[in-house]
Amino acid sequence: MSSSPAFGQADLTNCERELIHLAGSIQPHGLLLVVREPALRIVQASRSAVTMLRRPLDALLQATLGEIGGDLEGAVRTLLAASDLQEPQPLRCAVPAADGCALVFEGAAHRIDADTVVVELEPLAPAGVAGTVAPWECSRLLEQLGVAVQRFSEATSIGTLADQVVRCVRELAGYDRVMVYQFDPDGHGKIIAEARDPRLDSLLGHHYPATDIPQRARELYVRNRVRVLVDVNYEPSPLLPRLLPDAGGQGQSPGDSELDMSMCFLRSMSPLHLQYLRNMGVTATLVVSLVREGRLWGLIACHHDTPRHVGYALRTATELLAEAIATRIAAIENYAHAQVAIQVRRLEQRLIEATATEGDWRLALVRDPRMLQQPLDATGAALFHDGELLTCGEVPSTPELRALMQWIDGQAGSGPFASSAVGRDNPALASLTPTASGVLAVKLSAQRPDYLVWFRKEQLQSVTWAGDPTKPMIDNDPLKLSPRRSFAAWSEIVRGTAVPWTASELAMAAAFGDALVDIIVQVSAVRLLIAEHQLAQVRAVVADSKEAVAVADGDGRMFYANAAFCHLAGRLPEHCGSLETMLALFTDPAAARQVIGHVRAEQRTWRGELTLARPDGTRLPVAVRGEPVPARDGSLLGVIFLFNDLSENKRAVAARQRLESALSRAGRGVMASADSHALVGAIIANASLAAMDIADGGAMPAVAPLLDEVEAATARATLLYGRIRAFAPPRR
Repeated sequence: MSSSPAFGQADLTNCERELIHLAGSIQPHGLLLVVREPALRIVQASRSAVTMLRRPLDALLQATLGEIGGDLEGAVRTLLAASDLQEPQPLRCAVPAADGCALVFEGAAHRIDADTVVVELEPLAPAGVAGTVAPWECSRLLEQLGVAVQRFSEATSIGTLADQVVRCVRELAGYDRVMVYQFDPDGHGKIIAEARDPRLDSLLGHHYPATDIPQRARELYVRNRVRVLVDVNYEPSPLLPRLLPDAGGQGQSPGDSELDMSMCFLRSMSPLHLQYLRNMGVTATLVVSLVREGRLWGLIACHHDTPRHVGYALRTATELLAEAIATRIAAIENYAHAQVAIQVRRLEQRLIEATATEGDWRLALVRDPRMLQQPLDATGAALFHDGELLTCGEVPSTPELRALMQWIDGQAGSGPFASSAVGRDNPALASLTPTASGVLAVKLSAQRPDYLVWFRKEQLQSVTWAGDPTKPMIDNDPLKLSPRRSFAAWSEIVRGTAVPWTASELAMAAAFGDALVDIIVQVSAVRLLIAEHQLAQVRAVVADSKEAVAVADGDGRMFYANAAFCHLAGRLPEHCGSLETMLALFTDPAAARQVIGHVRAEQRTWRGELTLARPDGTRLPVAVRGEPVPARDGSLLGVIFLFNDLSENKRAVAARQRLESALSRAGRGVMASADSHALVGAIIANASLAAMDIADGGAMPAVAPLLDEVEAATARATLLYGRIRAFAPPRR
């Protein structure tokens, strides 16, 4: 990185870094003295001090202010006693001249280090220039200020305020042209208001590139709010000696340094800037900073075509007005933010109502383009939420929108994302330019790439620059050429861009985003309450079900087994609290695990039989049905397992087999007996039919006992038949 050029040594390639605060000279209509405490001894003076104080340089340097005479020393000591002088403080004094006449000065003093003070003085009525306010005119000045502040307080927009500012300042200071110059986010300036002499051409609406005011100059504008140039053709008055002597000794030494003139109102201006003004036809200037929240919001720039001096009273008056203007700007912008809040509350109310009636705020958001687009003057909008995309107005294609979202999501920053030239900022998205050259996006979730995005179509703009911004110089001599030699209006058509997003629109977008986040939270909270209520109802149904059920999510992390399953397994609920503990309840855990793995992998229903090992040592056969539950995206949401006790079924099968065996034996006995009676056959046939009816009725818990009952009844019937047969007379 190249070093910063010394004052006056910069050219058009490095003027951004020129050390303008180390000017080493002043404008010659005033004088500067650097004094050291405690004696207030002069250690550095401008050459103009020799002329104005009518003393040779040798008599000035190392003299004290007291030795200069008059009340200068008293005025400075009064300031030192009353203030730390970190900011310049005004003074007025009279100094005797060699001819015995009193020279009256006004000026200011400020401290640059622990024992060094800078004193700047101007003759109260400098010869040959206009603009000084006499002491007896101060009451009129205050009256004018009151009227001006009242006008400012009535302004309801930045435009009307700026119009009042240029009128009032021109009436107050009398310059040929007064302008309000506002900076955009990129540092470029635009003249938004102008009051001028009718003989001058208008500059209203002209743009000036950011390079016209180097960053170092912008920083000084924030620190030192008023800058005056009396005559662009002045001959600088150098500081003598050139370097400020070190406090430990006299003359130049290794500790000598440049005087920091950041707060000096007489400081010389950069030769480049002076030539710039000459090419504009400007002779004298007054520039007042408009500072908002510690940043340079804009400037009040006053131009005159003849030399013009502005005394301390007028300078202070313009600075006072600048403070009043900044206050009004804050009020106007805050009012705009209040309007944003009203818009946002309306939006929020509509979306909540839509959620209550329709169940989905997203459809309500994009259904009415005016509600979403009009407040931000957008031509289209898109909502990326929960993996879904909804749009309104004119928007790019879905693939283009998703590519845009990925790019936006990759940009750093917590506030709204804004671009007025997407194709320039990301050439890969140049195809979006016709419908989405301008993009403004706010994030709606910290976890997901959810965004609300507004679009502006490409708009061909005619921008009027004060000179061709692409042709900054003709040759390399900065003393002969201005940064832009020609100040004829030069228009360019700006392609591939949309109308830039303003600060108030960024604020509105952020407020919309915050409102949607609140709505999402509210809707989610309502859904959570509904889901919790439904879950409680569903859980109660599952919990109270007589059918044994266990539920596991797709990853097996969530598991629930109802009371019927715990009873079936003969376990307490705490012993059935996870999928792993459930698997351990089976006689063959590996087989049970294989079943679950099969259901998960295949996502198909599985039916089979497993055996539970109960705490009392018994084994309980159970029928198992595993039902996979798919999610909307095709993934596995979870698995439901249903268990049926097969012990009664097993008993029924065994009872039927026993009955069938008993009936078979009885039938064989009847057939073998010579004296068998048809009654025995009827008893056996009746028992067989009853067994069939009972068995075909289903695997009910009563099947086995009924079959046992049939077997017992059949045996008893057979026994009774034998008894009857024993009492019967023999056949003949």
